[in-house]
Amino acid sequence: MKAVIFDFFGTLTDPSAESGRRATFEATATALGVPPDAFYSAMSETFDERATGRFGDTRATLQAMALRCGVSPTEATLDRAVTAQLAGAAEVRRPRPGVLDVLAALRTRGFRLGLLSDCSSELAESWPTTPYAPFLDAAVFSWQEGYRKPDRRLYATAAARLGVPPESCWYVGDGGSREHGGAAAAGMRPILVTNANYPAAASYRDDPDPHVPDLVVDEVAAILTVVCQDHACP
Repeated sequence: MKAVIFDFFGTLTDPSAESGRRATFEATATALGVPPDAFYSAMSETFDERATGRFGDTRATLQAMALRCGVSPTEATLDRAVTAQLAGAAEVRRPRPGVLDVLAALRTRGFRLGLLSDCSSELAESWPTTPYAPFLDAAVFSWQEGYRKPDRRLYATAAARLGVPPESCWYVGDGGSREHGGAAAAGMRPILVTNANYPAAASYRDDPDPHVPDLVVDEVAAILTVVCQDHACP
């Protein structure tokens, strides 16, 4: 095994941060001049389209959401709304405690590291400035690729960008979007992170995965022991 590919939300990020997403949407709605409840519904109902790039970038997406809510925003209003939306997105992607140390330790042990995320435009647009980017050798975003997990093409793309075959990759995730079944079908070896220390986390996951991997841990840090069993870790 030569590489470790991570899910993003609820795996690398702090699972408890997701509880603040609605408040960040309300801030964007206020900046956009639309009713918060209507904006939240529009964003929730269009996640699949947003996560596969069908609305375009963040600015175009917010314009489309405003029109759905019966508002035609000015350019200045869109400027404010984009600023609010990107700030809110940064809040809900704060790192899980200790996770950057885990990434650093895996790199020290010689692993190639990748990311595979079902995400909308905000993460892809902001990725280079996030604290995660320096630790990861490749990142694959559904928003850029045009399809979501468990599509095998995403896993194949992640492995190819790392320069290793899928069979040489671990896949680590919290189980949303049927990601582990997709990883196994692609030839990767999945590890489930249960987030047992975050009781509310399961309620935030979209499309839970019926495939339960053989390898299950409660915390991301526990994968260091797991992956080093099959790797000549220093």
